[in-house]
Amino acid sequence: MADRDLFERISKRIDSYESDMVALQIGLTAIPALAPENGGNGEYKKAGYLVERLEQLGFDNIRKFDAPDDRVVFNCRPNIVATIPGENHGRTVWIITHTDIVPPGEPTLWNHDPYEGYVKDGKVYGRGTEDNQQDLVASIFAAKAFLDEGVKPGFSVGLAFVADEETSSNKGLVYLLGMKKKLFKKDDIIVVPDAGDEEGSMIEVAEKSLLWLRFRTIGVQCHASRPSLGRNAFTAASHLVTKLGDLYHIFDKTDPLYRPGTSTFEPTKKDANVPNINTIPGDDVFYLDCRILPDYNLVEVMSKVRAMADEVEQTFDVSIDIVPVQAVAAPPPTDRDAPVVKALADAIRKVYGVDAIPGGIGGGTVAAPLREKGYQVAVWSRLGTMAHQPNENCIISNMTGNAKVFAHLFLGRTRENT
Repeated sequence: MADRDLFERISKRIDSYESDMVALQIGLTAIPALAPENGGNGEYKKAGYLVERLEQLGFDNIRKFDAPDDRVVFNCRPNIVATIPGENHGRTVWIITHTDIVPPGEPTLWNHDPYEGYVKDGKVYGRGTEDNQQDLVASIFAAKAFLDEGVKPGFSVGLAFVADEETSSNKGLVYLLGMKKKLFKKDDIIVVPDAGDEEGSMIEVAEKSLLWLRFRTIGVQCHASRPSLGRNAFTAASHLVTKLGDLYHIFDKTDPLYRPGTSTFEPTKKDANVPNINTIPGDDVFYLDCRILPDYNLVEVMSKVRAMADEVEQTFDVSIDIVPVQAVAAPPPTDRDAPVVKALADAIRKVYGVDAIPGGIGGGTVAAPLREKGYQVAVWSRLGTMAHQPNENCIISNMTGNAKVFAHLFLGRTRENT
């Protein structure tokens, strides 16, 4: 059978799975998978459900790699790998998605329980439906289409469902990369569908450096009616927050490869200080999220931040402790003409009629540890950009469409013969 006819056959099979894909989405949404840093017990129950469903869907080569973690009830963070042998055993097309999610945030901002998935207006709603269940489910049914059609894919298929992406990846992909027996080969086609845009027009090949900082300001607590008896840690910290805005002017280079094209320095989380209104806080904690162009060294950024904190210490007679929560230097980018980029561009054009181009992002993905190890990996998804937001949702047509993109990759063909 001609490749074009085979792909059309696979695509029709994927279309027939729509209701099953939605059902799996709703089943996964009902099982929260939060890291201990986010108040949860990890991915154990969700991973167990996923393995059960994979077996029911016909996958018979499933392995589980448990990363030890004594912070969670089950003492491990499961990573799952399902594979299908292809005509070319020497090369594997990998789709790497993650099973963990972020917390729902403020409950009143949701129209429904965030863990009760439902369908409305062509979308599946619920926490995790887009990040990262949309493409997790799409990858499964893209592979299932080959099983049900009785067709061997051109390349072997590898589906990796990793833990811990939302916090550090140390118990997920980093753990897998550290195993003695290597899962991935340098000439594999590796796709991480964990970032993208509404058109599917960008193939991410580069990421900025990531720096998350925790600032603890120590002053002296006192009654709010007698401020001279204390040193207001909140006031000092607030001045520092304002001063940190100057980082935008200090590290002001632009690079059109990235979206956005500048480094960013944004205050985010703030811990509670005193519980009552009439007490001046002597202890205050806030966090800064920095996404930094590779032009700049993280040590240089930290030095400027420390100098700003020193000025505030002297002005307000407080002490300020700065601790990096995460500090990840930008890994080497994927080559813009790497085989994975070309194969993905061909597949996107075939399915969506879009000419996707290489680009860079500020968000961190599990592509970073792969690139650090020298793997050529592309990050891509067509999505609705609802990740981490209230009423998160997945556009169902994106789920089925992306499955077809993955299936095109599994065929192991090039544009010339499709």
